[in-house]
Amino acid sequence: MVDLLRQEIATIADVVVVKVGTRVLTGEDGLLNHRRIASFAEQIHLQMAQGRKVVVVSSGAVGAGMAHLRLKQRPQDLAHLQAVAAVGQPLLVAAYDKAFLSHGRSAAQVLLTAEDLDDRVRYLNVRNTLLTLMEYGVVPIINENDTVAVDELVGTFGDNDRLAALVTQLLRAPLLILLSDVDGLYDGDPEQSDSQVITTVTEIDKSIKKLAFPQVSILSRGGMDSKLEAARIVTAAGESVVLASGLNAENINEILSGEPVGTLFVPSGQSVSLRKRWIGYTVQPRGWLVLDEGAERAVAQQGKSLLPIGIVQITGSFSKGDVVGLQSLSGKEIGRGLSNYDSGHAERIRGLQSNQIQEILKHSPYVEVVHRDNLVVTAHNT
Repeated sequence: MVDLLRQEIATIADVVVVKVGTRVLTGEDGLLNHRRIASFAEQIHLQMAQGRKVVVVSSGAVGAGMAHLRLKQRPQDLAHLQAVAAVGQPLLVAAYDKAFLSHGRSAAQVLLTAEDLDDRVRYLNVRNTLLTLMEYGVVPIINENDTVAVDELVGTFGDNDRLAALVTQLLRAPLLILLSDVDGLYDGDPEQSDSQVITTVTEIDKSIKKLAFPQVSILSRGGMDSKLEAARIVTAAGESVVLASGLNAENINEILSGEPVGTLFVPSGQSVSLRKRWIGYTVQPRGWLVLDEGAERAVAQQGKSLLPIGIVQITGSFSKGDVVGLQSLSGKEIGRGLSNYDSGHAERIRGLQSNQIQEILKHSPYVEVVHRDNLVVTAHNT
């Protein structure tokens, strides 16, 4: 049965990002499931033959390395994690390359760190590289560079879910497909027989976040929390997300045919420019500005710039032009933007009228601390 909304989304999805989780790629023995990888390659080849461009964000390096080294438990310290990832990454890419070569296509390994997307120049270079690979008909296989990326392995970055969301934004891809070992987002505990998959989510609010029941695995890091955060990032910028099982052999084709597979997260915002995607969702803020209620209202509801008079507290050390986060008195994130002042100057003019800046700093290059043209309202809880 074809869903009209899903069919419309599938029709406009000329660029698709497919994220594959570790638990999808490996069997119960922890070894890479080459048959499943071959199935993904066959479906992606078919979609590319129809004119789509497809990028794969793939976990599995640590899992593949663990299996190769016959490790029963995931290492906990950074050095061992990075060593295991270094063993597993070439095995993972070789499996993809072999699968795509059977269809006359090549795969390209692209290893990224958060810093690669944090820097504006490197961010654009990554985009240009991916676009060029797709022009050649090559399938980029993207993974977090586990051998050097600290946050990915021991932090809360997620099982490549956030990376997949950022790549989707980077490419302005209309659709992100998250393939996991669950059929979608359930309306209750997935272990309970009466729980059902939610077919469509229009807003990722507190009621939806409560449905992120914990999943435990020795191989992977990401759970439903990270998938919901990825969906929030993508839908806020005007794109769609489908969360579905990667264990079903034909789910990629079915999703791109408009079939009601998994859970569809529909866009919650208007499409925004590549520059504002980078400001609002990719770069980690160098500091935070706490706003009073009037400034919060002006920024979040009226689309105005942030003036110094509305700032009640500043944390962090940042330079002029850095991305800063805007926060309410209650701790809710309001938005992110480029600061016109470094943290030292911002602290000196905090709480003042704009016409007092000249008197305090002996110069007044800007009346706003963050101009609305350089500001993205994100409005989610930190």
